[in-house]
Amino acid sequence: MGSGSDFLQLNIADAPFGGRSAWLAGELRRAISDGRLPLGSRLPASRSLAADLRVSRGVVTEAYQRLSEDGHVVGRGRSGTVVVAAPVTAAPATVRQPADSARHPGRPPADHPAHPPAPPSADSLFAAAPGPDCYDLLRALPARIDLTPGIPDLASFPRAAWLRAERAVLRDLAAADLGYGDPRGAPALRLAVANWLARHRGIRADPDEVLIVSGTAQAIGLIAQVLRLHGISTVAVEDPGSLGARQHLHHWNVATPPVPVDAEGVRVGALQAGGAPAVLLTPAHQFPTGVVLGGRRRRALMRWAGAGGVVIEDDYDAEHRYDRPPVPALRAMLPEQVWYAGSVSKILAPALRVGWVLAPPQHRDDLVDAKRFADLGNAVLPQLVLARLMASGELERRLRLLRRRHRQRRDAMIEALRAHLPGAVVHGAAAGLHLMATWAPTDPIDRADLTHPGDRADPTHSTDPTHPAALSDAAVAAEALAGGVKVQPLSWHSQRPSRPGLVLGYAARSPSEIADGVATLGALVGLSRLRHTESSV
Repeated sequence: MGSGSDFLQLNIADAPFGGRSAWLAGELRRAISDGRLPLGSRLPASRSLAADLRVSRGVVTEAYQRLSEDGHVVGRGRSGTVVVAAPVTAAPATVRQPADSARHPGRPPADHPAHPPAPPSADSLFAAAPGPDCYDLLRALPARIDLTPGIPDLASFPRAAWLRAERAVLRDLAAADLGYGDPRGAPALRLAVANWLARHRGIRADPDEVLIVSGTAQAIGLIAQVLRLHGISTVAVEDPGSLGARQHLHHWNVATPPVPVDAEGVRVGALQAGGAPAVLLTPAHQFPTGVVLGGRRRRALMRWAGAGGVVIEDDYDAEHRYDRPPVPALRAMLPEQVWYAGSVSKILAPALRVGWVLAPPQHRDDLVDAKRFADLGNAVLPQLVLARLMASGELERRLRLLRRRHRQRRDAMIEALRAHLPGAVVHGAAAGLHLMATWAPTDPIDRADLTHPGDRADPTHSTDPTHPAALSDAAVAAEALAGGVKVQPLSWHSQRPSRPGLVLGYAARSPSEIADGVATLGALVGLSRLRHTESSV
């Protein structure tokens, strides 16, 4: 009977008679060369590998010795034998190709490129319209200071509190709780979320109405599937509005006509005129402008929804407020027509991938079905840990800490913008984790008209963004990234022409980092405008 090992799928029957050590050394050398054994990986203990292959231990130790003499591995005592260098002149390993590659010799399989694609440059990332992977590419690019929006203070994640809660959960967890759970989510977390929404967002909901999802991104996808099931394939979106939300809707073949946003929020009259049956909104802190949906607009929106319109409420940044009173959720006003989505991504960390959805009663069962067939439900253990943190008051304490810290960082960014980009107009300072800074396309950059946080000026007004003298925000973002500062251009989030600007996150950076990053931005914007002006003469 043949003998082999799960490690690298080694089969000793492939070794020539009398040359087992040389064969094994060659297989290991090829695995190091082609990346199956990356630098720093540990080889199996010689005794274990010998037992798997049913050979003497001497065969394995001799193969390891050959690799050690070549400088590819080194023995580190109890840490084992570790890969430290890859062969320099080794030929690339042969990749077993699928049938279509066999019919076309020399053509690499589509899912196994001969060489991994090189990461994009700053210029190439911002030169074209953002693709589906633009956020992944931007995250992968290195930067000295990351001022992209949407990230809380990850360094202050409550590790000790999370660990205590996790230990308590594991101590009390029944064996049956480790099986497949309810696709709607753990009952303990659904109860904790219902209490949180009643306490913080004015929403009265039964725990059975709460569906736990993998963040707001999955919530939007599930809602899109249910709406399409009921014949809705168009969802109007705010403009400017979240590029990521549009991308998730597009993935499910949902059209996203833009509805303009002004100082009072989405223009409900334009929504009505557009004829879309549904709309996705961020009413508590509109992304990216930061405006709050005003009372008059809310009443108009409720009349529109009462006549049959569908509202999807992304409760973005609702908890992070500094200079204004809390804003009630739309769901609290008209639960029969409002889908509500929230998450802990901005309070704890996006990596947790935990959020929730409340569906209108008539769509609740279809939403549960969509979640069930998507992934059978979120992982249970993180849900139970989060439920304990919410029930114990730890999450509220965390939110109070973040509000104080984020306010300081917001103030640091406003001060830095006053000093280094005095011509910029700042929006959305009263709440959230980011600011939007715009400049008039044809105005000199040194015009000192920085707005006060309470300024009600129209955040999307533009004289003529296609004017030849307009300074492209994508070009500024590319220059900034090349200079070590990562930001997002406002144009990424706009479907219609609008004034150029940047969306700047401050929550994850210290005040000194913020000052340094904005100073770099100011210098780069000045140079960019100078070059642009000279090229236009």
